[in-house]
Amino acid sequence: MGTPPDSGKQTGIRILQGILPIERSQIPVEILAGITFAALAIPEVMGYTRIAGMPVVTGLYTILFPMLLFAFLGSSRHLAVGADSATAAIIASGLVILAVPGSPEYVAYASMIAIMAAIFLFLAGIMKLGFIADFLSRSVMIGFLTGVGIQIAIGQLSGMTGLPVSYVGAGQQLISFFSNLSALQLPTLVLSLAVIAVTLAGRRISRRVPGALLAVTGTIIVSWAFDLSARGIEVIGPVPGGFPAISFPTVPLAAFPDLLGLSAACFIVILAQSAATSRAYALKCSDRFDENTDLIGLSFSNISAGLTGTFVVNGSPTKTEMVVSALGRTQLTQVVAAIVVLAVLLVLTEPLSYLPVAALSAIVFLIGLRLIDIRGMISLRSRRPVEFGVALITAGAVIFLGVGIGIAVAVALSIIAHLRHSYRPMDMLLVPAPGGGMKPTPLAQGQQAVEGLAVYRFGADLYFANETKFTEEIVNLARNAEPPLKWICLSAVNISDVDYTASETLKAVHAELQKYGVTLVASDLSELVRTEFDRDGITSMIGTDHIFETVHEALAAYRMQYREKSGG
Repeated sequence: MGTPPDSGKQTGIRILQGILPIERSQIPVEILAGITFAALAIPEVMGYTRIAGMPVVTGLYTILFPMLLFAFLGSSRHLAVGADSATAAIIASGLVILAVPGSPEYVAYASMIAIMAAIFLFLAGIMKLGFIADFLSRSVMIGFLTGVGIQIAIGQLSGMTGLPVSYVGAGQQLISFFSNLSALQLPTLVLSLAVIAVTLAGRRISRRVPGALLAVTGTIIVSWAFDLSARGIEVIGPVPGGFPAISFPTVPLAAFPDLLGLSAACFIVILAQSAATSRAYALKCSDRFDENTDLIGLSFSNISAGLTGTFVVNGSPTKTEMVVSALGRTQLTQVVAAIVVLAVLLVLTEPLSYLPVAALSAIVFLIGLRLIDIRGMISLRSRRPVEFGVALITAGAVIFLGVGIGIAVAVALSIIAHLRHSYRPMDMLLVPAPGGGMKPTPLAQGQQAVEGLAVYRFGADLYFANETKFTEEIVNLARNAEPPLKWICLSAVNISDVDYTASETLKAVHAELQKYGVTLVASDLSELVRTEFDRDGITSMIGTDHIFETVHEALAAYRMQYREKSGG
């Protein structure tokens, strides 16, 4: 059984929570896991630069300082931070209209988005807003990531075939691809298929076999040995080595409104995906984490990304699974991986210049396919058709309208789905059960707990959106009851808050019930709701002698009152 997030801790900047404590016997395992993780992550993040429209070396930058800073400042022992396909796609979808992909202006825009997202993350962390991630439902995230995966896969078809690259929408890319098939470059396609075959074969043998790294290394050797660039196969060209330059990105003021929207979209995805990943692996490995502390760690990671000329970083589920599969159990694994990346930047960037673009496109194509959650969509279709429709709409918005609009749709649909449940809650009547407890019955049956007393349990918080439903149901109970009711007991066990509108509604309901000779009483009030009742004058209106700890107390009081009256 996993341990839930440690939300009771005081959120702040505390170092090494993700590393310490650690057993000495685990350190060699962490070092080996870090080397294995780096071997798997390096070709992946290089592939993400294709999605983001960034220079290939910036992919390595996303797992240098950002990964180190989160390892020191985050609370999760497992969450791996680096470039991510969803946020890379968001960046590309918005920046392509502002600058040429890969240009210095484009890089500056992408770096500024990382810094702006970092500000959002830091504010969310210190204000303890990690709970916002809960508003993105799993069904919506399935649809969102599926849409991102399809969009990414379509976007790599041109690179895999040598056809001209187009940075327009997925639909137009498909049309352009099929209309230009006559220009397909067979050697490029063969190379792409070979990379896919090697990558899949490595994964089939074992998750620890770095198939993508073997494919990338092999194509670099072949490209160097046979001068593939002279044979019409495009290579990525010179890759700057050494330490990344540290500077603050300079962008025109006129671009900030566009960058603000993109950084907000990235913030929402980071918030939802990182929290969900940390939560899943904390439960899996019986560890604790504080999602608000993680937000602060992610904030510093993104600041370092922006200052080193790369793009937004995220808590990545694929990288986290790589770490866990390699037997990494603390952030020491990520520290080792960052050191390996630094070594690559210092001494191995020249061989990267021979890497064919088609090889990266093929790796990214597979990443896109992995994001398409066919199993999840099928499960939603069979078990929750309405939520399947929500996921489908989200996926369609991402594919045909872009990732930025897609994330807005995802958030809106998640909130609508939440409101749908609370707006039309499952309300019921309670009647005595044979064992002495209370059992629920449908409202339509109108069953009374005892003659003259109905116990009405409302199924959600009482607020402005559902107060009409509440009023109609409770007044109809009094109007249509047979025999006539004397009391209606509101069981508030599912009500944790009553807003101003609902409070005024309760007063109107009380007055309306009096017209039918029915007394409104209440039971199972939480401390917060009782405080709200006291403050809003509902307690004095109902009377303290009509507010009970439990339904059973209300039943006993009702029987006592009307037995005494009938006896008198």
